[in-house]
Amino acid sequence: MKPLLKEGAGFPSSLLYTLAAIAGISVANLYYNQPLLDMIRQELGISTLAANHIALYSQCGYALGLIFLIPLADLYSRRRILFIDFLLLILALVATATASGIGVLLVSSLVIGVCSVVPQFFIPLAAQYSRPENKNRNVGIILSGLLTGILASRVVSGAVGEWIGWREMYAIAAGMMLVCGVVIYRILPDASPNFGGSYSALMRSLLTLVRQYPLLRIHSLRAALAFGSFLCFWASLAFKMAQPPFSAGSNTVGMLGLCGVAGALTATFAGRYISRVGIFRFNLLGAFLQLAAWGLFLAGGNHYLPIIAGILLLDIGMQCIQLSNQATLFGLCPSASNRINTIFMSCYFIGGSLGTLLSGTAWVLWGWPGVVGAGAALTLLSLAITLIVKK
Repeated sequence: MKPLLKEGAGFPSSLLYTLAAIAGISVANLYYNQPLLDMIRQELGISTLAANHIALYSQCGYALGLIFLIPLADLYSRRRILFIDFLLLILALVATATASGIGVLLVSSLVIGVCSVVPQFFIPLAAQYSRPENKNRNVGIILSGLLTGILASRVVSGAVGEWIGWREMYAIAAGMMLVCGVVIYRILPDASPNFGGSYSALMRSLLTLVRQYPLLRIHSLRAALAFGSFLCFWASLAFKMAQPPFSAGSNTVGMLGLCGVAGALTATFAGRYISRVGIFRFNLLGAFLQLAAWGLFLAGGNHYLPIIAGILLLDIGMQCIQLSNQATLFGLCPSASNRINTIFMSCYFIGGSLGTLLSGTAWVLWGWPGVVGAGAALTLLSLAITLIVKK
C-alpha cells in the first residue's frame, strides 16, 4: 500500500509533474473528435447533425462526470476510483475505434466524456497536500498540463486522422490510457477520504457548501462568465475564417488554436504570484486583457496579426481569472476540496455553454460585430462582479 499523503507535508515534484502530464493526455480524449467529425460522417454515411452529436455527447458526459464522479474522491480512495475510471475509458476508446454505427459512437463518446475528468481529481489533491506557500504554484502546474493537452489534442488528432485514419487515433489513445493507468496505479499515494457519510449525503453537501461560502459563489460565477467570453470567440471563429478575406479551412483554425499555449505557460508560473499580487488585481488584469482582445477582434478582424494578438491576450486573461479564482477556493474547506472543485468546474462549464449559445445567436443575427459584443459583454459582467465585491 502506498503511504498516505499528509496535509502540509509537501507534494513531491516528481509526482506533481507526472500528474500534470497525465492530466494533459487524459483530457485530450475529450477533444480528439473535433477535427475528425467530417471523416467519421463520410465513412459512416451519417448527417452533419448526427456527427456533431458525437462532440455534444462527449461534452455532456464531461459535465456529468464533474457533477457525479469527482465528489466520490471525498468518499473513496482516489486510486480505486481512477483504476475503474481508466478501465472504462480504455473500453470506450476501443469501442469508438471499432464502432460500426452512430449509436455505438454516441454511447462511447458519452463514457469518454464522463471518464475524461481525470485532471479534476489531481487539482484538489495538489491543493490539499501542498505546502501553503506552494499550493497555488502546484495547482498552476497541473492546470498547465491540462491546457497543453487540450491544445495539442486537436492538432494531433487532425494529423493522425489525415495520416492513417480516425479509428487509428482512438486505438492509439486507448494504448496511451493503458500506460497512464498503470503509471497512476503504481505511483499515486493513497489519501484519506474526507467524508464519512453516504453518497446521497455527499451530493446534498454540495448545496450546503454553496450556501455556506459566499466566496465560492462569487469566484465560480466570475470565472464562468470569463470562460463564456473565451468560448464565445472560439465558437464562431471557424465561421469568421471561412469568409473573405481569409477563406481559410479548419487547419488554419487549428493552427490558431496553438496560440493558446500562452495560456498554458501563464498557468505554469502565475500561480506563485497570486498571494503576492492579490486575487482582486489578478481578476482586474484578466478582464482588461480580455476586453483588449475583443477590441482587437473588432478593429482588426480582417487581418491575421490582430487576431493572433487577440488570441494571446484572451487566453492569458482567461487563465489569470481561472487560476486566481480556482486555486484560492481550496483553502475555504480543505476537507471538501473535491466537492468545491465540482461546484466551481460545473459553473465554469455552464458559463462556457452560455458563451457558445450567445456566440451562435449573435453570429446569425449580427455577424462578427455581434459576436464581439456578446463576448465583451460577458467579460464586463465578470469585471463588474470584481469591482463590486472588491475581492
